[in-house]
Amino acid sequence: MVYDARKHHRRSIRWFAYDYAQAGAYFVTICTADRQGPLGRVEGTEVRLSRFGQIAEACWRAIPEHFEDVALDAFVVMPNHVHGIVVICDGRARHASPLPATPKGPGRRSVGSIVGAYKSAVCRRVNAIGGTPGAALWQRNYYEHVIRNERQLNHIRRYTADNPANWMLDHENPQGRCYGQSEKQQSFTY
Repeated sequence: MVYDARKHHRRSIRWFAYDYAQAGAYFVTICTADRQGPLGRVEGTEVRLSRFGQIAEACWRAIPEHFEDVALDAFVVMPNHVHGIVVICDGRARHASPLPATPKGPGRRSVGSIVGAYKSAVCRRVNAIGGTPGAALWQRNYYEHVIRNERQLNHIRRYTADNPANWMLDHENPQGRCYGQSEKQQSFTY
């Protein structure tokens, strides 16, 4: 298929001209394909991770082993998405092993490269276990928010910790009361 900018143009959801490789804290949300819940289930206020959810959690915890100068803060693996705070400490997220240069996609030292490597690692392991090579686990792209101050950081930490307890009100929960609403529609403010 030939690329036609009028048909194939996708509007970026990233902050224009912002360097997502610079030092800072970033809140990311990564959703599963079609918002299915292969990562587990919520029982009361607790998330019970499936085998795939355990892989997603282990790979999230391993991010600092693969990216120098990256630390993790609060995170939660939900049935159909992952919320987490990624902190780039010195302004560059260096992958432990050099990644090949690619003409498209996120810079090698950015939030995008961290999320891309994470999604790829989880998908490879899940597909190997499930015998589904090449199957999509994640939806395309991810959501992010640049955390600008301590007040926002603390709010996002609470939001992340409370996510299982608020599952029925979560816009990512297909069985929830707010499914399909944006965070802004839920009064998700910083």
